[in-house]
Amino acid sequence: MTQDDLLARAQAWLAEDPDQETREELAALLARNATDELADRFGGTLQFGTAGLRGELGAGPMRMNRSVVIRAAAGLAAYLNAKGERGGLVVIGYDARYKSADFARDTAAVMTGAGLRAAVLPRPLPTPVLAYAIRHLGAVAGVEVTASHNPPRDNGYKVYLGDGSQIVPPADAEIAAEIAAVRSLADVPRPESGWETLGDEVLDAYLERTDAVLTAGSPRTARTVYTAMHGVGKDVLTAAFARAGFPPPALVAAQADPDPAFPTVAFPNPEEPGAMDLAFEAARAVDPDIVIANDPDADRCAVAVPDASVEGGWRMLRGDEVGALLAAHLVHKGATGVFAESIVSSSLLGRIAQAAGVGYEETLTGFKWIARVEGLRYGYEEALGYCVDPEGVRDKDGITAALLVTELASVLKEQGRTLTDLLDDLAVAHGLHATDQLSVRVEDLGVIANAMAALRERPPVSLAGLTVVSAEDLTKGTESLPPTDGLRYHLEGDYKARVIVRPSGTEPKLKCYLEVVVPVGDGSELATARATGDRVLAAIKRDLSAAAGL
Repeated sequence: MTQDDLLARAQAWLAEDPDQETREELAALLARNATDELADRFGGTLQFGTAGLRGELGAGPMRMNRSVVIRAAAGLAAYLNAKGERGGLVVIGYDARYKSADFARDTAAVMTGAGLRAAVLPRPLPTPVLAYAIRHLGAVAGVEVTASHNPPRDNGYKVYLGDGSQIVPPADAEIAAEIAAVRSLADVPRPESGWETLGDEVLDAYLERTDAVLTAGSPRTARTVYTAMHGVGKDVLTAAFARAGFPPPALVAAQADPDPAFPTVAFPNPEEPGAMDLAFEAARAVDPDIVIANDPDADRCAVAVPDASVEGGWRMLRGDEVGALLAAHLVHKGATGVFAESIVSSSLLGRIAQAAGVGYEETLTGFKWIARVEGLRYGYEEALGYCVDPEGVRDKDGITAALLVTELASVLKEQGRTLTDLLDDLAVAHGLHATDQLSVRVEDLGVIANAMAALRERPPVSLAGLTVVSAEDLTKGTESLPPTDGLRYHLEGDYKARVIVRPSGTEPKLKCYLEVVVPVGDGSELATARATGDRVLAAIKRDLSAAAGL
């Protein structure tokens, strides 16, 4: 693109931008002839994929803004009308991030102008409430305006179809084509009214449904510390806990209420270093049984347990550990159906399912795939996502997961036991499944492309002294999985191990998922097994970094 083309494109964008804030921002860039910044914003468009849209707020087609959202909504509306859904209901939810309410209102206006019915949730609410509302209200689609656990300056646009699940191919490409066909915002009708703002009836119905994950008469004694991570989870989670009869959670006050600036955390993700510091500080003051955290849109659930061996006395459980605990609890409650997980999650779930005689299935990464498993009873992903009531919410749900893990902690507490004790039992029964992740955040996406290319051109023959017995390029798909950009290695030697490498679908990260299985004879061997697992994982991480050129 020549400089003249760049300036012409920016001027055309400015002329139709409906948002005063981004108009002023773009006008200032043009006034000072900031060509590098303009090229960054106008050198392409945010790509609409199976995660919808996600990006930094700002002016231009490579940022999240009202112009981009109006085009996305128009493309979705055209797709729905082409599928014969004219007149159908589209439900719209939003979180408390900057511009979320504006993006939700624009979406409602576009849907109304396109001959669809639109209903907006009454205020910022957890993403699972939107996922529930789609099926509860018989909608043909749903939109959630959220960037989940991304940095404060990001926002996003997540699309669900009428089955209550996030979109998968080919719907994403078909919607993207309709978005690309939008020539001008002037061509998109946007009436000032005509959509419905819902009351609390849908939220009340969701809360009634949360009771379904608990066993009638089960213990409800576990005490919790809870952080909403400056997001929208607090009111819904505390209401669900009150309905269930659990003790009221002790709230992390500084993070309890929505704040789009996320002032106490660099990244509002419970997995990020430092994000749980205030929660652990609160836990040391009130001595609860467990700590629970939601991410900002409350579709993920983090759990921490007392651990005298770590500094500060509290340890975050890995998503794989919580995934196994919930699976074991559901088995104990007599759950039937299929237990499912993504390929990057621990193989321990498959062992638990096999021992219990329930179905088991692996899917590609993301709940858009997990939620579509036929006969699904439980699904989880290592990134703190758990679907414990698929008949209610066909997506990850941090509220119902928090209820179920607190019920489990209560059951164990009545027995004089803890979540850690149950993890020990699972390790003795099925082997210690030690997992870790090598996650590399980049400024230049070329670093990710180069690392993937290096691994494809020169696949490692061994990692941590374990032989690579199979190396799969998942872009070709497998018998049970559609194609995806990823690599999977199985290793054997003194221990069995597995490595999966893939670019993140929602963040500028290369993610490598590592697992090693260490046999355990009895409880006396657990400490040695854990030390072995840590040692082998560290060696795999070191050797994989070298092989990928990181």
